[in-house]
Amino acid sequence: MSTPLRLSTEALDPGDEAAALHAEAVSNLFRDLQILLPPDTLIRRDEPLAKRTTLRVGGPADLLVEPGSDAGLALVLETARLRGLPVTVIGRGSNLLIRDGGVRGVVVSLGHAHFSRVEVHGDRITAGAGARLKSIAHEARRAGLTGLEFFEGIPGALGGALRMNAGAMGAWTFDAVESLRYMSRSGTVSERPASEIPVEYRACPLLRTHIALGAVLKATPADAETIRTRMDQFSRKRWESQPSEPSAGCTFKNPLPAVPAGRLIDELGLKGTRIGDAMVSPVHANFFVNLGGATAKDVLTLIEVVRTRARDARGLELETEVEILGEDA
Repeated sequence: MSTPLRLSTEALDPGDEAAALHAEAVSNLFRDLQILLPPDTLIRRDEPLAKRTTLRVGGPADLLVEPGSDAGLALVLETARLRGLPVTVIGRGSNLLIRDGGVRGVVVSLGHAHFSRVEVHGDRITAGAGARLKSIAHEARRAGLTGLEFFEGIPGALGGALRMNAGAMGAWTFDAVESLRYMSRSGTVSERPASEIPVEYRACPLLRTHIALGAVLKATPADAETIRTRMDQFSRKRWESQPSEPSAGCTFKNPLPAVPAGRLIDELGLKGTRIGDAMVSPVHANFFVNLGGATAKDVLTLIEVVRTRARDARGLELETEVEILGEDA
């Protein structure tokens, strides 16, 4: 590894000293990874993350890396650990709100082709964590396989859907999973049957501490026209019931099984409520949209306005479904 860059901190107060040491660690890790990883690996300093989220808000990553293999990912994890820097893994950026100050340490994106493969083997589909859900649904349709149509129209990748046990059209991601392949933060790769992995509403606890690498998805042979019709129906329903402006998807989890968050927010008269360029969508009240110039602070303030109203008016505590990362500006 490279020789650490030494910065004088004698004249700095504790806060400035910590910032200087952090900057030194980031610089050294950047050089380490340039040496250790293949030349085609994407490694960028101060990478804007807003363009990597569907909500289009948020600050930069100190360091963004797109490893091209399992071994490359493990190497990033180990090298960052040695440098004392945290690692945050993101997918395609849906269901994600990055604060305006960005994310410290290393942000890993599994967008490389290695993690985006979709392969059909009989009535099973093997897909990487970086594979787009829409691509998986269409590959299943082309192979005459049903059971994955609900993925059509959901923004994002399989890794995020696994971590959140994402659901749509009455189906859940883990309903379709036969086995999960994942990596520990120490770089160990494991595979387990889905039947052995506890899942919850909008969560897979295992993937809070481990990184999804991919999964084997189960499907059933069916008539191609029947599959196409179902996908078209799901797509129409989604476009008719969800806004077209940039959003992170559903903002809140449903507070009770019989009380959808969107209906609750609508009943509270909050559709169209606006903070800066962040607005509660008039189309679907659980979608907070970016009208073009929203900041993460705008969205976070709007979230608190809605949570306070739900608490005061109904005694219900709304929990965010969207994942919030990073630091304030």
